[in-house]
Amino acid sequence: MTRQADDQAPTRPGSPTELRLATASNGSVSTEGPDGQKLPQDRTQAILEAAKQVGTLLKRQGHRFALAGSVAAYAHGTSAGLQHDADFCVRAEDAETVAATLREGGLRVWTPPEDWLVKTECFGQDVDVIFQLAHRPVTTEMLDRATEISVDSVRMPVLSPTDLVTSLLSAFSEHSCDFGSVLPLARSLREKIDWQEVRRECGEEPMPAAFLFLVERLGVIAPQEEQA
Repeated sequence: MTRQADDQAPTRPGSPTELRLATASNGSVSTEGPDGQKLPQDRTQAILEAAKQVGTLLKRQGHRFALAGSVAAYAHGTSAGLQHDADFCVRAEDAETVAATLREGGLRVWTPPEDWLVKTECFGQDVDVIFQLAHRPVTTEMLDRATEISVDSVRMPVLSPTDLVTSLLSAFSEHSCDFGSVLPLARSLREKIDWQEVRRECGEEPMPAAFLFLVERLGVIAPQEEQA
């Protein structure tokens, strides 16, 4: 993709760029919109508002996409608060038109050094638009498996729990392997996840295999021989 590090769409009245949230040192956020409207007072709600804004922009233009990452887990029913960013999956061939839609919506879009995503910012929160999950391309089939559910009152496609867990486990490496961040998700969504499919997709790799062994020992899922 063409690098857009300095790309800035003109600010429009009421556009997301006018509704930036200032993050305080304690992680809370607070500000008002141009009409005096109150904006989110905590980080979780701020990230949800950013996800809703971006999801609405993509829906209006008929883009194929799915919400991913921690916000997708939250939408599926996990209870952990959100602390980082919002992630969306799109196919690589759609990345340019998706970026154009976000710019038209008043958001600045840029390409980081990594070649598998573009980035934007909404309500002061980072938003990643990803076309590779753990070095695997986002495919039409993956987007077809997404389920349209309510994300804090806005309906949008959300990555399936099985694809969500597979992407998180596949990203484990010797340098980044935080089981603690995925374990609550596995506990909360265990009945919605096709664990056999997870094993087929990434269970032969050492780090995902170790995680699967752990959740077996903790009684989160049945041992592999009982799942067969």
